[in-house]
Amino acid sequence: MKLLLSISLTFFTAFQLVAQGIEFFHGTLKEALEEADKLGKPIFVDAYAKWCGPCKRMAATTFKDESVGEFFNKNFINMKIDMEEGEGLTFRKKYPVSAFPTLFFIDGKGEIIHKVVGGQTVEGILQVGGFALGKVDYSREYAAEYEKGNREPELIFNYVKSLNKSHKPSLGISNEYLRSQEDLTTEFNLRFIHEAAVEADSRIFGLLIKYQKEIGMLVGLDGLKERIALACENTADKAIEFQSIELLEEAEAKMKAHYPERADAFAAKSDMAFYKAAKDAKNYGKACNDYAKTANGDPKELHKMADEIATNFGTDDKCMKLAEKYAKEAAQNGKRYEYYLTYANILMANGKKKQAVEAANDALDLAKAVGPPAEQEVQMFIKRLES
Repeated sequence: MKLLLSISLTFFTAFQLVAQGIEFFHGTLKEALEEADKLGKPIFVDAYAKWCGPCKRMAATTFKDESVGEFFNKNFINMKIDMEEGEGLTFRKKYPVSAFPTLFFIDGKGEIIHKVVGGQTVEGILQVGGFALGKVDYSREYAAEYEKGNREPELIFNYVKSLNKSHKPSLGISNEYLRSQEDLTTEFNLRFIHEAAVEADSRIFGLLIKYQKEIGMLVGLDGLKERIALACENTADKAIEFQSIELLEEAEAKMKAHYPERADAFAAKSDMAFYKAAKDAKNYGKACNDYAKTANGDPKELHKMADEIATNFGTDDKCMKLAEKYAKEAAQNGKRYEYYLTYANILMANGKKKQAVEAANDALDLAKAVGPPAEQEVQMFIKRLES
């Protein structure tokens, strides 16, 4: 039995499939630059050629990986540009390309942050993306003025905003400014509080809640709620990093108090991330069940959860039963070949080869309607499965 489990898990790791990877922007580079400036995100460009083998492999594997998609969709405006036609011909005049693929990371002003040549694995592209993100700094010009002693309110506001965009600490500077103000209810100061409230476990978050009616009238109800969610998410991230259950509970309590319509899903996802980091299979499984209730049978969410469970707790029997349950629901409700393929993987990992073959054949039927590459992918999978 142990030998079968070992073989099955190796098989699952080798053929782990996900439906959600990098989401690519479908506009021009100019539009992407405008979006990057507006959202405070750098641009990731896959400069490719249609005939390039490594480009095709990366598009079919690395870019489809869920962890890659999660990281790049959150932190970048993502683009694929064919360097041998259309906008690619203009692009490569400013950004020279000598080999394919070339991966560019570009800031909102059009300057190159980082550049890498060659196809990347999942681990490689995550490392490259993390390095590029670490080089992004929108705050330098404001920092220089601030260090010279400039305390003009507009400069401090822009400095805090740029620090937030660069994912750098800003609470110290924000607190210093707000403590110097006698009237926090001016329009400028209310907008400042809205921008500065980046962590739920902070004095400034308390000010955001205290003046939420006034701030909501300035930035809109959606803007207020998104800031509350951001602050709670940042505190939950800090709780996960330091494995502080107290911080996690504070983030979830404040989300429930001030953004109740998203509180249940937020708590379940935060718990999943917390217990995954803690390698606590029992509580992780409980959090998955809680999140499944909020997903309302959404195949995409169930598939994502099944994949994550199998990836992180593939040796835990109870977790793998959950993964099988959610993968089955995703496949039956979503009717996508990728979902059936993941379900087949998990069945195989659970020692259910006959059912795995049936699920793989269901995947093949659906893949035929998608196109030859999908059909070949499933056929290769079945061949490995049967061998």
